[in-house]
Amino acid sequence: MGISKFVFEKMMGWHIVGAFDPAVKKAVIIVVPHTSWHDFYLGLFTRRLTKVQINYIAKKELFRWPFGWYFRWTGGEKLDRTPGQNKVEAIAEIFKSKEEFRLAIAPEGTRKKVSEWKTGFYYIALAAKVPIICVAFDYKKKAIIINDTFYPTGNIDSDLKNLRSTFKGVIGKKEAYSFEI
Repeated sequence: MGISKFVFEKMMGWHIVGAFDPAVKKAVIIVVPHTSWHDFYLGLFTRRLTKVQINYIAKKELFRWPFGWYFRWTGGEKLDRTPGQNKVEAIAEIFKSKEEFRLAIAPEGTRKKVSEWKTGFYYIALAAKVPIICVAFDYKKKAIIINDTFYPTGNIDSDLKNLRSTFKGVIGKKEAYSFEI
């Protein structure tokens, strides 16, 4: 047993349910609920243990010395967030430039309680012509739940209803901030 697996499973008590389809090299991975900074290192464990490249987008300023190497090493991709740019198209271009790119994003857009998701992830998936994979961080069950690949139809209302149902009953680190259907 590797050190990551030992720490994740034996010391922390977490486990992974499901698996990423190895044939899907590009996808938007939505992670719900996002209620704590602890989600970041759980994502890193998930990436390491599944042996699947998982990326994230961060503001370009984070990629400067002295920590730029760390953000690149953990799967970060820089994005220019100056006003007036079409960020959906900019991220779709990143997908086009890579052979393998799975973008993890929290549709809540914050670690606080929300009643609605931001929809940028959906439009990124459509623009990049990639599927969406729902991943739940269930702190109550101590489980990272990887769901089946979902291909958006373009009917956002119907698709969001289906995607949200995947997270029914999932409890975040801060239970009061968990996403409710």
